[in-house]
This record gives sequence, C-alpha cells and structure tokens, in this order.
Amino acid sequence: MFNKTRISVFGGRDITDGIYDNAYDLGKLLAKEDYLVYCGGGDGVMEAVSKGVHEGGGTCVGILKGQTLEEMNEYIHIPVITNMGIARNVLLAYNCDAAVAISGRYGTLSEIAYALQLGKPIIGLHSWDIDGMKNVKTPYEVIQFIKDNI
Repeated sequence: MFNKTRISVFGGRDITDGIYDNAYDLGKLLAKEDYLVYCGGGDGVMEAVSKGVHEGGGTCVGILKGQTLEEMNEYIHIPVITNMGIARNVLLAYNCDAAVAISGRYGTLSEIAYALQLGKPIIGLHSWDIDGMKNVKTPYEVIQFIKDNI
C-alpha cells in the first residue's frame, strides 16, 4: 500500500535568488519529512525545490509540459511526459494531499485555482494574496502548515 504524503509545489521559472534559496530549503525540508514531492520539472522554483529534495535524499516527480525530457531539470527523479502544455497544471493539483505556491505568475495562479477548486490545503510562500490561501515567509512555516492540515 502507498502511504507517502504527496506535496505539489507550484512556482515560476523567473525568480530571484532569494526565492530560489527559499524553494531549495523547502525541498530539503520536504525530503526530511519523507514527503513525495511533485513539481513542473523545469527551471526556477521547480529546479530549486527538486534540487533540495534530491540533496535531502527524497524523491521528486516532474510533471512535464512537453513530449520530451528536454525541459526537465537535472534533479527530477521521476519524469512524467504529458504533451499537455499548461493544461498539465491541473495534474499537479490533482496529485497532491497539500500544495505549496512559491512566488509565481499566471501559471502558478492557475495551479492555485485548481487546488482551491479541488479543496486541497494550500499555502503560499511569498506568493499570491488570495482568499483561501495563507501566505508565510519561511519554509519552516510551510512544513508546519502541512503537518497541521494533512
């Protein structure tokens, strides 16, 4: 029986060094808690979180937009090719027990909307200010939210 808690991390490609560092730290913490992590598999937040998960000894699944592995960052353990473009965002929301939105623009906003529609617990780390989603300032607060809501 599968019994790992699944956490999807949403976030953008174009980010600051500070956001990268926060996403990386969160990835390490998610690995330490033995969560199975999902992300979009590309650059920016996705690379940072998957690098943290990788270096923390965890597993990161990349839900890729295209039909090849070209967009995948080097830290993804399990790539899932969808050939769905941005429509793959809904897969990230469906395949989680809780979601984290880090920074991000409109793609992240769509993932947040899907998670909210599905009734998934979601927390923001320097992300959108939206009813139904709390925003925090540290990766440790994200972990506490997950523990309190799963």
